[in-house]
Amino acid sequence: MNDPHVMQRLAIRGFLGGLIADAVAMPVHWYYNQQALARDYGPIEGYLAPRSPHADSILWRSSYTPANEKGDILREQAQYWGKRGIHYHQFLAAGENTLNSRLAVELADLVRRDRDYDPERWLDRYIAFMLTPGRHRDTYVEEYHRHFFTNLAAGRKPINCGVRDVHIGGLAAVPALVAALGPRHADLRRIVRLHVGLTHKDDEVLEAADILTRMLVRVTAGDDLRETILDEGRDWISAAKVRAWEQHPDHAVVGGMLSSACYIPDAFPAALFLAWRHAGDFAGGVCSNARVGGDNCHRGAVVGSLLGASTEIPQGLLEGLLARGRVEEIFAAPNDLRPEPLENSPA
Repeated sequence: MNDPHVMQRLAIRGFLGGLIADAVAMPVHWYYNQQALARDYGPIEGYLAPRSPHADSILWRSSYTPANEKGDILREQAQYWGKRGIHYHQFLAAGENTLNSRLAVELADLVRRDRDYDPERWLDRYIAFMLTPGRHRDTYVEEYHRHFFTNLAAGRKPINCGVRDVHIGGLAAVPALVAALGPRHADLRRIVRLHVGLTHKDDEVLEAADILTRMLVRVTAGDDLRETILDEGRDWISAAKVRAWEQHPDHAVVGGMLSSACYIPDAFPAALFLAWRHAGDFAGGVCSNARVGGDNCHRGAVVGSLLGASTEIPQGLLEGLLARGRVEEIFAAPNDLRPEPLENSPA
């Protein structure tokens, strides 16, 4: 399949898939005790609102003190840091996205409006978003944001504020760029690496971002998802590992054989395995990703985008995603490609 319009629609569906996976996982984000997760939320089968207290919250261990107003990214949320039981996303509603996915939507909007990617224009937008009160309602901001704004407050130029961050959260923007630029964009892979490298200057994260880009391009062109994962991800996941892992339930693989934490060496293979196992079953894949806990929101950007680009998304999950209307507006704007309305498109 080489029809650019079909590939574009599937790339948009992949972007939506990643947003859906993030929103489904949001209430159980960073539960490492799978028994506590099941006790507090039961079987995850769709969108739920977060509940307090969060049984596994370690926000009480975290601290962030801005040097000046250029680093003040917590503002009204700062009062909750250092306290026990605080839910990382306590003020979000069912179907709402966490901060990194919100930023991915902002990125898609900017790229579609500009019909191009400019790192300095993105950094201006990122800084304004993070420093403007009321732009998001998340209590938690990931470590890379804190490092970036610490450097900004110290007087560094924005282009030099990124650090060597090893977390899978760096991949949250990849599906947005593939959808906004289009999977056939001649410079897509370079732009993805450039963008991710603004905040995550880690070789493994950059490699994973490139691999996810290649996978999304291939599946939007009609390639089989499982074959694509094993081919493009061969340095991270193998047929032999998959055969061993598939003998066990997801919660035994992710959280047992592989860490469910955010660090890319385990988080990326875990995401690829979940996408491989649940190929053809979008709802099953994103809900299982949520149930195994850990950094399921950012892992979901990988799982959800690969499943979304390669198979239909249930209408109920599309309709319950609070960001759907905004995404529809972004991709309805004039551009080189005019995708059809954001309903399920045939793969």
